[in-house]
Amino acid sequence: MSSPVPVVLTFSGNDPSGGAGIQADIEALASQGCHCAPVITALTVQDTRDIQSLAPIDGILVAEQARAVLEDMPVAAIKIGLLGSVDIIENIHAVLIDYPDIPVVLDPVLASGGGSELADEDSLDAMLKLLLPHTTLLTPNSLEARSLAPEGDTVEACAMALLAHGTEFVLVTGTHENTQHVINHLFGNNRLLESFTWERLSGSYHGSGCTLASACAGLLAQGLEPFGAVHEAQEYTWETLRQGYRIGMGQQLPNRLFWARPEDEM
Repeated sequence: MSSPVPVVLTFSGNDPSGGAGIQADIEALASQGCHCAPVITALTVQDTRDIQSLAPIDGILVAEQARAVLEDMPVAAIKIGLLGSVDIIENIHAVLIDYPDIPVVLDPVLASGGGSELADEDSLDAMLKLLLPHTTLLTPNSLEARSLAPEGDTVEACAMALLAHGTEFVLVTGTHENTQHVINHLFGNNRLLESFTWERLSGSYHGSGCTLASACAGLLAQGLEPFGAVHEAQEYTWETLRQGYRIGMGQQLPNRLFWARPEDEM
């Protein structure tokens, strides 16, 4: 009998365009050979250009969704995306306390691709105090890292501040930096562990952060150590962007199922 498919519990919002949020989690995790158990944190009205409105789910209901899965399935990793309210953060915190041995990947979704803010100061504070101490891997882009750690004057200083809040590893992505190539930095043990350089692709992508964080969670669920998971997840994510497509009037979408296409079409 083959080994069971690893289960990854994801907390994320529903994106009706299918570019980000829960659908991004499901597709990225399926690509890592995992089963996604999706917990909806918020309903959104959005397209590939921007988000128009956000309706957070009641925090108790979010926790109840998660506990139903955790009591039924052997969850191997947890991925956290869009949160929506302090109430939700507090309830997720209560869940994480009860399951301290499950690795957690936190993608701090602070703004939409179009620039709309999705987290206020109270949510940022709650995230730092309640979620980071239980986080295995934090995956902010450079803008998010600066928002979470405004006391830092460099990306490295921001990462050190975030590590001080209790997260084990911080992967700061460099898409928003003014550099020829995209350079992502992995920090841990109070130091820079590795820098990863990727060809900068043209255009922008809706759901790239969700894709990367979910791929990391899936690979952790498969048993990889954090460094290996981070490296392989970046390779996968870059390929989804290289083979991305534009079917709306806004950002391109990552092709998270590129591997399912016949080779002669690639």
